[in-house]
Amino acid sequence: MAYAATWLRVLHRVNPVLSGAGWLHVGMLVVTLALLPLDHRMVTGLLVWVKPAKFAISGLLYLWSLAWLLADLPASAQRAVRLISWGVGLSMLVEMACIMTQAARGTTSHYNAATAFDGIVFGLMGIFIALNTVLTVWAVYLVWRHRPHGPAGYVWGVRLGLLLFLIGSVVGGTMIHLNQHTVGAPDGGPGLPGLGWSTRAGDLRVAHFLGLHALQVVPLLGWVISRAVPKRATLLTWLGTALYAGLVALLFVQALHAQPITHW
Repeated sequence: MAYAATWLRVLHRVNPVLSGAGWLHVGMLVVTLALLPLDHRMVTGLLVWVKPAKFAISGLLYLWSLAWLLADLPASAQRAVRLISWGVGLSMLVEMACIMTQAARGTTSHYNAATAFDGIVFGLMGIFIALNTVLTVWAVYLVWRHRPHGPAGYVWGVRLGLLLFLIGSVVGGTMIHLNQHTVGAPDGGPGLPGLGWSTRAGDLRVAHFLGLHALQVVPLLGWVISRAVPKRATLLTWLGTALYAGLVALLFVQALHAQPITHW
């Protein structure tokens, strides 16, 4: 517990913007969890506050992970880091505000143009998702131009993890193009407990989820490899990342073929 408190204090010192945005996500998560047992409305087969809760957790992990990874860049890159941080923090908070608003209205936030208001909300989300993607491209450029502090495996984990995060964003773009996340059936219906991933058709959210959370998995993998096998850290980090990317690609193709994750 003391270690976690120290980690959070350091995180806030190195990037107060993304740290603060993350704490706002914690607050929204608490609200959604409090509402879950009180609001029994269903949206696409799940309780209406399940989706905001999941997005609050995912956003929190993204914000704090990005803050930590960018803190390892040298001082010469920190002005750019501050600009990225303000843009990313704003983008994530706007997206969560849209998701929470639509949940309170008892409807979907994504791919929803049923009314003019719904279309405005989804359009607003799209603008800030695009902004977040552009800022992530900038972050990728920074970590490849400037060497982050740390051993070789970790450095490559940071670079490759951010790159895979972008690939996960491309999967999200495919869902926007299709105007739904399920392939071969309408959104909703039977899904994995808690996650809602379709068990009767393809679901692009699986590859999207793994791609986005490469931001946490790949740098951690590089750090572990650097400690365990320092002489081969670079090679093994690249190999591990390639296997992870292959899994994301496999799940993406499987979903496009309308095959559920349970098809395995």
